[in-house]
This record gives sequence, C-alpha cells and structure tokens, in this order.
Amino acid sequence: MSGATRLVDLRSDTLTRPTAAMRQAMAGAEVGDDVYGEDPTVASLEERVAGMLGHEAGLFTPSGSLANQLGLRLHVKAGEEVIADSLAHVLRAEMGAAAVFSGISSRSWVAERGLLDPAQPLAMMQPAAGAYQVSTRLVVVENTHNFGGGTVQPLERIAALREATRSQGVALHIDGARLWNAHVATGTGLAAYGQLADTVSVCLSKGLGAPVGSVLVGSQAHMDEARVWRKRFGGGMRQAGILAAAGHWALDHHVERLAQDHARAQQVAKAVADVAPGVVDPATVETNILILDVGAVGWSAAGFVTAAADRGLRIYATNAHAVRLVWHLDVDEADTAYAADVVTDLLAEAAHRS
Repeated sequence: MSGATRLVDLRSDTLTRPTAAMRQAMAGAEVGDDVYGEDPTVASLEERVAGMLGHEAGLFTPSGSLANQLGLRLHVKAGEEVIADSLAHVLRAEMGAAAVFSGISSRSWVAERGLLDPAQPLAMMQPAAGAYQVSTRLVVVENTHNFGGGTVQPLERIAALREATRSQGVALHIDGARLWNAHVATGTGLAAYGQLADTVSVCLSKGLGAPVGSVLVGSQAHMDEARVWRKRFGGGMRQAGILAAAGHWALDHHVERLAQDHARAQQVAKAVADVAPGVVDPATVETNILILDVGAVGWSAAGFVTAAADRGLRIYATNAHAVRLVWHLDVDEADTAYAADVVTDLLAEAAHRS
C-alpha cells in the first residue's frame, strides 16, 4: 500500500465530533447561570450522573483533568501525598497540576498494563507518617486505564483496596474517564464501581462523543467544596446547559454503542497478531484502546507514527517503542479495515527487512 487514499484518525477518542442530533439538543437546551447554580440542564446532568454512580451529588466540569484535580484537592492538603501507578493519567498527563496548584506530593508504583494489585499501594501507604515523612491521604485508581491499553480494573481488586484504605483513613478516587467502557465491557453496573470510591470522575467527551465536559461525583459536602475550588481554578461556567445537553444526549444514545469500538479494536489486534505475534496479545485488548509494541519488530514509535500518517492513518506514540490506537464514534467498519491494512503492511515491511 502506498499513498494516503483516506484519513482515519485513531489518536484518541477525544476527537469525536457532536452528531447532528446532539447539536440540535444543545441548541434547544434550557440554560441559566451555573456559577449561581441556576442552570437547570447542568443541575439535572449532575444529579443524573451522581445517581448512576451511586453517589449523592455531582459537579459538571469543562475537562476530565479538572474533575480529577478537584477530586485530589478534596482529599489531600498541601504537603501531603497522593499515590497512583506510574502510568496513571493524574501523574503522567495532567501537567503536574496537583503539585503546581495544590502543593500535593505524589509517589507511584509500577503496574503491568496499569492493572491494579491492591498489595502494591497498600505496601506504600503511610497514613500517619509523623513529622519526618509525607503522609498518604489518597489512592487513585484509573478505570479503564489509558496508557495501560484500555485495561479494565477487576471489581474485586478495587473492593479489596477500598476496604483496606477505609480502615486506615485514606481516601480512594477513581479516575473513571472511560468507566463507561469498563461498564460495557464487563456488564458491571456503574454504581458497583462508583460506590467503592469517595469520589469518581467520568468523562463525557471521549467515547460518548460530547464536545466538552466531565462530571465529578461524591458526597454533597464534597461537591459543595469542589464547586468553590472549581471557581478558584477558573472553571466556573455561565450558560453551560448548552454543553450539559450534549452530555444528556450522549448518555441517552452513546453508552451501549461503545461495544462496537471494543470489537473493532479487537479486530485489528487479531490482524496484527497474525502478522507480528510479538507486537500485541489480543487477549489483553479489553476495550477501545490498542497499544502496539512496534519496537518488537524494529520500528521506533516516532517512525511508525510518521509512516502511518503518510498513508492516512493518525496514531499516537505512548513511548519510544509503542503506539496507541483508540476507537471512537467517528471510526466505522471501513475505517477500521483501512487501519488494519496500514498497520499490518508496515509491520510486514519490518519483518521483510529483518
């Protein structure tokens, strides 16, 4: 295959565009000033998501990073610590915000594919470190795990961690940007996940296809405090019901369809494994994210990304030897077949060179 005959963008599921029906819902949204707590569409979305996750209250935010940072701020004071795995989004992809804005320290453990082993954070925790070391106040679990490759965290492992952290006075936050994917992949209820944490963030603008927005959920007292910090961090919004209406539409129409994204990622994983077995194990591809170890066949990640782009396939380098493909609302069966052709052709070329 040579020359780009089409463009398929699999860099992230954040690339989705609102559908025509979603735009109509946004245009007709009832609005008010949300900083004053007077936007009815925002309020109903917050209440809806909180209920779905088994919590008392919610707070609409412009981004998942802000939702996470508010969650951290609620539980950890300046000079105290949060712990998470080394690939966690809150540590790797939020620009050091916890340290910059909240004075929060952090430590991490290494988890293969981001998969939670409760023994690892429990061995690290120091809830009462005294005057000489940093005290642990929060553990963050990411579900599904982005840089782990869309890994679904087993419910029983989160439950075991929750039981132990609660007994030691350490809070638990779930970064559930893609918790919808975990729910669809496993059939586990959203509240079953949500009730295992003090706070949970979920994103509406990834696989669900809304143009903007996440929701943080927790107790009413926590959300009242988070609302104050949202304003301090510059995240207060006025007639945000236009955006919240997109979230409602996404929840009504785009949750169950995530199974299509999962199937398409699995389809390409199997095609790749047939050509280059060492690049990916399809058994590890659980949701809409596919990470390929292209270094296993002699490619650099940067070189592979460039070669794929030359053929009309946009993907993302997660490190020096691995690339990520993420399926979403705007990628159909034909796009998936094209992506499989591009990737397998490039891997076959590497095999012929070696």
